[in-house]
Amino acid sequence: MDTIDFEDWYRDEYRRVFASVLVVCGDRSLAAEATDEAFVRALERWSRVGAMGSPTGWTFVVARNHLRKSARRLARERSLSRTPAPAPPDISIELWEAVRALSKRERELVALRYVGGLTEPEIAAALGIAPGTVSRGLHDARAHLQLMLEPEEDNA
Repeated sequence: MDTIDFEDWYRDEYRRVFASVLVVCGDRSLAAEATDEAFVRALERWSRVGAMGSPTGWTFVVARNHLRKSARRLARERSLSRTPAPAPPDISIELWEAVRALSKRERELVALRYVGGLTEPEIAAALGIAPGTVSRGLHDARAHLQLMLEPEEDNA
């Protein structure tokens, strides 16, 4: 398989990966750091990564792993500061709060599918889970979001 040009791919995919990572972690600076690190690693291995079926999925996984390392390192610091992260620019405050209330797995699936634009098979490959698990997780996440975002009906 031929590799795609790194610069073109980077220009096309950076914002999607960053936005996906931001939705997962909720912290702009951590998301930028993890995304930058992932793209640096992709560049270093571009002959192999560029030939993959989903270089974007691979890059997201690297960013997620970087987040995990950072989270362990910063756990004490974050526990002292419990202010919620601001909503990304294109997401309403209400939707942002609902997404933040999802489980970590559901948040990750929503971020990859609806922010990152990955297909369900790409998500499954990136996360190392079955495609059916992705479908079910997205279904559950949508159901949870719908419940949280539905206006309450008066029973009067």
